[in-house]
Order: sequence, then structure tokens, then C-alpha cells
Amino acid sequence: MIGKQYTILAAEGMHARPATALVKLAKQYKSVITLQKGEKTIRLNSLLNLLSLSAKGGDVITLRIEGEDETQAAEALDQFFIQQLKHL
Repeated sequence: MIGKQYTILAAEGMHARPATALVKLAKQYKSVITLQKGEKTIRLNSLLNLLSLSAKGGDVITLRIEGEDETQAAEALDQFFIQQLKHL
């Protein structure tokens, strides 16, 4: 299992456009990918799941990936967050 934390920087938080792109990216991998904020953990396989986290600016989210292609998924998702954190 691979895990990493990210802080949402944008005041508006995780809104629909980057959330859609994140779910689409996660669906490309066979690994189970989850996001956690506080006590709530969701599978990153649906836009509604992701939006239900209500990630706002300043929130810390934890990404966890487990499966046969976890290394590739972790690299791709890390790049996504690095690029998107400029806007998130």
C-alpha cells in the first residue's frame, strides 16, 4: 500500500472540474484508490463519492493506493496533485 497526504490550497476546495479529472485518472488503474478527510474515507471511483468529502481550502486529504499497479497509479496521481494544487 502507498499513502500520501495533500493539502487543498484553493479556498473553494475540490470543485467539479478537477474532481472529474481525478476520478477519470483513478479509473485507469486496477488498484483500489481511496481518499480520506478526517474520519471519512471514500473510494475514488465516482464523482459523487469525491464531492461527498466536501474538501475545502486548507483541508488535508490522505490518498491510499493498494493493488497490482499501485506504483504507476501513485506516480500519476502524485503528478495530478502537484499540477492541480496550484489551482485546488
